[in-house]
Amino acid sequence: MPSTSDRDLVDKFLKGEPHADPSSSTGAQVHRPDVDTSRVDERKLMRKIDIRVVPWFAVLYFLNFLDRGSIGNAKLYSLESDLHISDTQYLISLTVFFFPYSLFETASNVVLRLLRPSIWLSTLMLGWGIVMTLHGVIHDYGGLLTVRFFLGLFEAGLYPGIVFYLSCWYRRSELGTRVAVFFSSATIAGAFSGLLAAAIVNMHGVGGKAGWAWIFILEGLFTVLCAIASYFIIADFPEHAKFLSETERVFVVRRLQDDMQFSAGGEKFQAKYIWQSLRDWKTWVASFKATPANLLSVPVYAWACLVTCVVGFLVLYMSGLAGYIILIASRNAALSYFAVYLAASAWVAGNVEGSYKRSVTLGMAIGFGNLNGAVASNVYRAKDAPWYRLGHGIVLAYIAIGWICSLIFIILLRRENTRRDRGERNEVIGGIVNKDATEVNGHYESVEAARRDKGDKWSGFRYAI
Repeated sequence: MPSTSDRDLVDKFLKGEPHADPSSSTGAQVHRPDVDTSRVDERKLMRKIDIRVVPWFAVLYFLNFLDRGSIGNAKLYSLESDLHISDTQYLISLTVFFFPYSLFETASNVVLRLLRPSIWLSTLMLGWGIVMTLHGVIHDYGGLLTVRFFLGLFEAGLYPGIVFYLSCWYRRSELGTRVAVFFSSATIAGAFSGLLAAAIVNMHGVGGKAGWAWIFILEGLFTVLCAIASYFIIADFPEHAKFLSETERVFVVRRLQDDMQFSAGGEKFQAKYIWQSLRDWKTWVASFKATPANLLSVPVYAWACLVTCVVGFLVLYMSGLAGYIILIASRNAALSYFAVYLAASAWVAGNVEGSYKRSVTLGMAIGFGNLNGAVASNVYRAKDAPWYRLGHGIVLAYIAIGWICSLIFIILLRRENTRRDRGERNEVIGGIVNKDATEVNGHYESVEAARRDKGDKWSGFRYAI
């Protein structure tokens, strides 16, 4: 028989109150009911979490973006001639990076959920720091391909890992601004990398190394040092975070459950969560939505930093679309620069519940987007300078696809919410009479069992649009 709390929750749902608080006294899922959290100051606690969680990840992503783009600076200081490679071989070395970078993201997110973030993310960073340093000792094309492959492999898990990690700390309405803050560090890295490279290259000849080699060595060694520090700085998931008191940990988990993140507080790994993600249409639509966001890594980083912080999680594909139309038609450098400002203003968000399912969906969405970086690496050819119409045209097509997918995403989510409001997705709950419930939607002993098993497929879950 279902518990009294189950009956209360279902009664509220059937009366048109599907957003009943799952962590309230009438809900079936109260995390640690023995802990009194009434004295916790929510605003003060969230400031504490913001200070402890977001800034360090901004530093890590800054280094990630800095290290990834250093090869472009190295090219300016005779990398190609010293390694005796052609422009085509250089482009291939850029392309090689994106395949492991894209394909490993999903697996990395699953491992992240299984392990402690402080261990997994720090280990990834240590790996790419070492590989980055090894860039400075290569002597030929084969060596360049090797280090680029392993750099992509180790860097793969950071960005989707951080996004997933933050989604385990913040409500859906809070996530966009936090992601925007840490993501903005990449734009700062773009503005800073050129200045740093110009300073480091003055070491040309020291130790018998070329200036471009020292760019890799020094930046790589600094990344290694930060990776070691990360083992002690990165906090684990809320239910085990050491910088919070027991009461604060319980409060954070409950507020996430209040936001329909029912998997908060821990979720055992089951292979079905991966299959749920693979079968979910949102995974594939979101993957196409991620494509243009990845391709918008363009040079006006200072402005992009400001825009990223302002727009947060807003989808601005229309501005990107207009920007690249101007880029194709323009023959004026100043106008082209302005168009790039517009194109740098894109963002993507999603709706997935279940921590393992969310980790897979985020990994796939971001991974597919980054896979298209292999395309971007080859369409901006030197012979097309200075206007690069082929590259801009292809990116324009990607942005158009992304905008269309965003529209489809909104329409389908809204339609699904409407169906749930009508009761078309109601599950059969043991001992509870519900005229709209059907066996097709599943048969469960309790509401708690239904929402645990189905995640965002549960009839009481509503997608944020």
